[in-house]
Amino acid sequence: MELGAKLRDMRQRKNLTQEELADRCELTKGYISQLENDLTSPSIATLVDLLNALGSNLSDFFHEEAEEKIVFPEEEYIEKQSEGMKLEWVIPNAQKNMMEPVLVELGPGAATGVDFPHEGEEFGYVLEGKLAIVKDGKAHPVQKGESFYYTANKEHYILNRGRGRARFLWISTPPNF
Repeated sequence: MELGAKLRDMRQRKNLTQEELADRCELTKGYISQLENDLTSPSIATLVDLLNALGSNLSDFFHEEAEEKIVFPEEEYIEKQSEGMKLEWVIPNAQKNMMEPVLVELGPGAATGVDFPHEGEEFGYVLEGKLAIVKDGKAHPVQKGESFYYTANKEHYILNRGRGRARFLWISTPPNF
């Protein structure tokens, strides 16, 4: 962290000159200049005084939010394979988010495991093949280019009803995979 640059930015956002800030803290303009150029470091007591004059505190000053990760390259995907099914979590650690997207590939005749009723909703978009969404014992056909959406309040699973592989993006909220 560049302490001086951060103090300068705070001072400028408050439309204060170095001299005005110095006067408020019983310091010299030269000392403020040295701080802002990282030529000297303040004592904790002086930093607290400066932050008070700038309408802040130590906790807020040193709190740095982690940069939000927005793009996830393919090499970060997490893959799991089981009999006739491949799951790829396209957002690592998505279970901590509000929704969890997974790329699913089912071999001919393969199905996801039966998902028991739970809170939430599920959405999917079929990239390849023919599926059946089976909810509460009733099959709902869906194919390439179509999407599905349902509440997860009844027993449900997804079945590949085609002769080739089926691929779909499956998103659950809250995370459930």
